[in-house]
Amino acid sequence: MADESILEVRDLTVEYAIPTGTVVAVDRVTFDVRRGEFVGIVGESGCGKSTLLFGIAQLLVPPAAITGGCVTFMGRDLVALSDKELRAVRWRHCSVVMQSAMNALNPVLRIGAQFADAMHAHGDFTRREIRTRSEEVLHLVGIDTVHLDSYPHQLSGGMRQRSMIAMALLFTPELVIMDEPTSALDVVAQRSLMVQIKSLQEQLGFAVIFVTHDMSLVSHFSDQLIVMYAGQAVEFGATRRVFDSPAHPYSKGLLEAFPSIRGERVELLGIPGTPPDLSRSPVGCRFSPRCPHVHDLCVAVEPPLYDVRGVKSRCHRSAEGRES
Repeated sequence: MADESILEVRDLTVEYAIPTGTVVAVDRVTFDVRRGEFVGIVGESGCGKSTLLFGIAQLLVPPAAITGGCVTFMGRDLVALSDKELRAVRWRHCSVVMQSAMNALNPVLRIGAQFADAMHAHGDFTRREIRTRSEEVLHLVGIDTVHLDSYPHQLSGGMRQRSMIAMALLFTPELVIMDEPTSALDVVAQRSLMVQIKSLQEQLGFAVIFVTHDMSLVSHFSDQLIVMYAGQAVEFGATRRVFDSPAHPYSKGLLEAFPSIRGERVELLGIPGTPPDLSRSPVGCRFSPRCPHVHDLCVAVEPPLYDVRGVKSRCHRSAEGRES
């Protein structure tokens, strides 16, 4: 069923241990992903986007740890699974495309050998079966199968990213998690890769969680959008609705700093100040030191998530029915 949630994240909290205490990098984040849905996550660097993804995929390593909440994927709480149980889920049902393909791919192994390693780690396959499936997924992402015998450094940046996506699709998973896969590419390669990802998603029916800092990418390709700030989800809902009428001042600030090729020519505006130090998070709303609409309640009380025309917004002004 298209409306069935395959991933349910509830109050997920991730902390980093530091000499002076802990840093809450992801703070009580809750959202769902339905089958075949494309969910974009945006925000400034350091807001917790990648940590959230690693928490969902259970790829955190010390000093990071999940300290609260649950991640239910296809009816199973991933947080409670053992390493052996997680291996049965990873790659076959949920795969991850890392941010930098050159770092994620082994530079001394041919692409085909790396595909074979992944298939051997998650099943029992013959050499012919591995070669056939490897050729199939390379064909899906538009790469000539001759490159199964190439090393990563012999491929362009775009081809390396496509190879990573092909590897993630070896078992046709239900969910693919992507951590800024276009960050090292030029704008032409970015567009080409995103069109390819969307086409594959529609063809194979898998869901996508896509982290980026590029608002233009999510505006064209995502169904739902989560805006993160200082470890919290400050706004989430249908992408088009968030873009057309952002309910949170931070979302509005991000959009005002993003150029558009349509409509009247307007001056781009930045967001003054910098994100807070999460080891000393401000009392009240975390965006209050940078917010143009701050008032007394904002600096005293942390806002909950309010429903604003079907979009969730972590802003006191949303409760008052005012535009942000």
